[in-house]
Amino acid sequence: MLQNRNTGRLRSVSARLAAAALIAAIAVGSALPASAQGLPLIRDSEIEDLLSDYSRPIFKAAGLGDGRVAIRIVRSDMFNAFVLDGRNVFIHTGALMQAETPNQVIGVIAHEAGHIAGGHLAALRARIARDQTRALLVRLLGLGVAIATGAGQAVFAGEELIMRSLLAERRSQEAAADQAGLSYLNATRQSGRGMLETFERFAQQEYISDAQKDPFVRSHPVATDRLAQLRELVHRSTHYGATDPPQLQLRHDMMRAKLAGYLERPQLVFNRYPASDTSLPARYARAIARFMQGGQGALRTALAEIDVLIREKPDNPYFHELKGDFLTRAGKSSEAIAPLRQALRLSDGTHLIRVQLASALLASDNPGVVNEAADLLRKSLVQDENPRAYRALADANYRLGKQADADAAIAQAYFLEGDVKQAQNFAQRAQRALRKGSPAWIRMDDIISYKPDSDL
Repeated sequence: MLQNRNTGRLRSVSARLAAAALIAAIAVGSALPASAQGLPLIRDSEIEDLLSDYSRPIFKAAGLGDGRVAIRIVRSDMFNAFVLDGRNVFIHTGALMQAETPNQVIGVIAHEAGHIAGGHLAALRARIARDQTRALLVRLLGLGVAIATGAGQAVFAGEELIMRSLLAERRSQEAAADQAGLSYLNATRQSGRGMLETFERFAQQEYISDAQKDPFVRSHPVATDRLAQLRELVHRSTHYGATDPPQLQLRHDMMRAKLAGYLERPQLVFNRYPASDTSLPARYARAIARFMQGGQGALRTALAEIDVLIREKPDNPYFHELKGDFLTRAGKSSEAIAPLRQALRLSDGTHLIRVQLASALLASDNPGVVNEAADLLRKSLVQDENPRAYRALADANYRLGKQADADAAIAQAYFLEGDVKQAQNFAQRAQRALRKGSPAWIRMDDIISYKPDSDL
């Protein structure tokens, strides 16, 4: 009996911690832009292009439109994916590297799209706001009872009911996201096997301690009945046997190889992709790991390996981009310009490659290319606002003698990074020199007037 009671208390504490973590995550997500939520986000043209191809038909089927929702990549070894608002799906590098097929990643994206289309995060925020008021009343009433009777359990019991109710709603939303995600997969003639494989894999973790659980399990509880329902729906689909096209699987394997090369220890990469493996992904991973290993001759060896890949696939923009990245990291910015120009041409103007090329131009310290760099950066920012591009544009504007424009770009960079105070300082400096009512002046005014969301 004592053992059962202790087990129940541990479960109650676990449930309270899970709910508290959920509340904190939603509060942060509602207050900050995606690029400023304290998450270690990474950017990469090749991976973002692939994830865009994965998600575009899913988002269309979900009624989310083109360009409304972005996929953000979080640097973390853990398998996890989540949404904090209706504009972004966050997916960990660990999930991308552990997923063996495109369908497994697409299944995760479909599930998260179900949360966005269902308005689940907005509903939870409203629920939390109501429950915070209820929790305060429970605490006040409970304390009154405790003082009058000496019974100290009233507060805990009342708050426990609120937490349990919140988690029950979360579980209901997870099941709804499963069904919505499967409907998007069916609408795009894709199998639900990947989604099922992911949840079957993590259902096993329901029986281990919270300290050892993957975050995906804690945020996506896999109840037995929910998994059984999901399995039945997946097997019933007429698209159950659909497989990923070989070319898409190759792009997926190249993504995993690239992430391994940049993020894992080189020796681990060499063990995973031994010299006996002559596949394109293996050689890609080894070339990157060779460079990241450093030491004498690392750049020369890595460039030789990537040049072989370029000769085999001269129209692959990401091989040229990689060569430019190696040279830039090695302090050879002038030499990086040519391969980055080629990468930009072959990629049909990918915005992140524009930023890389502009950065290399500015680092070359050639006054004759500053205007070109500024033009590249302005074009990239039309497609994708990011702090790195704004900082590079500020550098270009300073060199061109455009002090107010430079201050405005720095203000935008700080704002996207979440440093509102510094953003407002630079915005005030810029605004004093800008024409009142101009688009740039209005953008600075928006930053100056910004107040963090304090609804939660």
